[in-house]
Amino acid sequence: MNEERIKLLSETPVKTALIKLSVPSIIAMLINAIYNLADTFFIGQLNNEGAMAAVAVAFPILMLIGAVGGMFGIGGGSYLSRLLGEDEFEKANQTTSTSFFTSLILGLILTIPLYIFLEDILSVFGATPTIMPYAFDYTKILIIGNIITMTNMTMNNLLRAEGAAKQSMMSFLFGSGLNIILDPIFIFVFNMGVEGAAWATLIGKIVSFIYLISYYLRGKSIAKIAFKYFSPVKELYVEIFKIGIPSFVRQGLSSISMALINNSAMVYGDSVIAGLGVAMRVFSISYFLLFGFSTGFQPLAGYSYGAKKYKRLNESIKTSMLWATGISIIFFLVFIVAKEPILRAFSDVDEIVNYGIMIINAMLIFMPFIGFQTIATTLFQALGKGKEALVLSIARQGIFLIPAILILPKMFGLNGIIYSQPLADGLTLIISIILYVRIMRKIKSVIDNSNN
Repeated sequence: MNEERIKLLSETPVKTALIKLSVPSIIAMLINAIYNLADTFFIGQLNNEGAMAAVAVAFPILMLIGAVGGMFGIGGGSYLSRLLGEDEFEKANQTTSTSFFTSLILGLILTIPLYIFLEDILSVFGATPTIMPYAFDYTKILIIGNIITMTNMTMNNLLRAEGAAKQSMMSFLFGSGLNIILDPIFIFVFNMGVEGAAWATLIGKIVSFIYLISYYLRGKSIAKIAFKYFSPVKELYVEIFKIGIPSFVRQGLSSISMALINNSAMVYGDSVIAGLGVAMRVFSISYFLLFGFSTGFQPLAGYSYGAKKYKRLNESIKTSMLWATGISIIFFLVFIVAKEPILRAFSDVDEIVNYGIMIINAMLIFMPFIGFQTIATTLFQALGKGKEALVLSIARQGIFLIPAILILPKMFGLNGIIYSQPLADGLTLIISIILYVRIMRKIKSVIDNSNN
């Protein structure tokens, strides 16, 4: 099986390899998107604005926790793909094991302070007095599973980096499927409300963890997880953090921006916060699928770069750009036609739906270009270009979005909140194009001067 994965990365025609690598990842991300929407959907059936808004407030906190695990998974995964391309299997084992155990240790360290200061954290992320009881009941349970969330993110990204996209998909399928089944049982049958949704989510994550860790412990992976390979040395962490930190910064800034958005929206009432939460969750389906496709592209690009197969790298980039743009345009058309019925599936409250429509309309302005931005960012991660990856990571959610949220609402009120993200998207697109053109010129120059 491991030889087949190496052959897939090194010899299989690019279009076929991309399909085999990306389809399981896309399915996994689609499952993850449904999984993220499940709590919103079933809690929405309670017709309680406070409960709906609680999920919106908790989401960026949970995303930030996942980002810590993703830092080691994406950073370690980028290095892992290049090591496999260089046939450095011992270093690959060290990278995988060090990424996992560091994520595990950090998860243990973070759990206690997160739980102790949870109410303060929820307040910072936009929980009003009417939202707080629901947000606290929901989030406290998921904080207990902090270690599971972080290590799942680490292992999933490491598996995808070595071409084991199907196994990553199965972990999402088992965990998310169970969550969706348990949600209505816990929420309505056992009358547990938002706490029931949280328990369903946590149980699903535990099942995913069991599947992932058993896959490694049974020796099915190319790179191994074992304490004997744990190597907390500077050289290894430099490689992990070179790409992992930009990834974390991107997710961290996204969480901060969501907190600022929620805080800005507080003055307009719980319906606005709920509308923002539903719209962003629905719109995130497109991001999840594009991220799924990009995670199929990442190991192919990283392996090709590590193996110095530059023509293969060039073909994989151009094909991925074309396909990702196609996905973006499809979602653009779907949301134009069906945004209202999609939103009404999550809430019958007209006010929440109307705010959701306003937000989606704004987000659609640069939707056709999101695929390009996603592949461009993933390309720099795959090649180990930490500076460029960091620039793209901080541009959208940091350099542009956070100042926009702080300034525009004071000038334009609610419209300032709604159009902050599209403004950041447009400005980031310009930077993405500049960096992409620059790296493609370098790749073309190498190809022109070699036979690869």
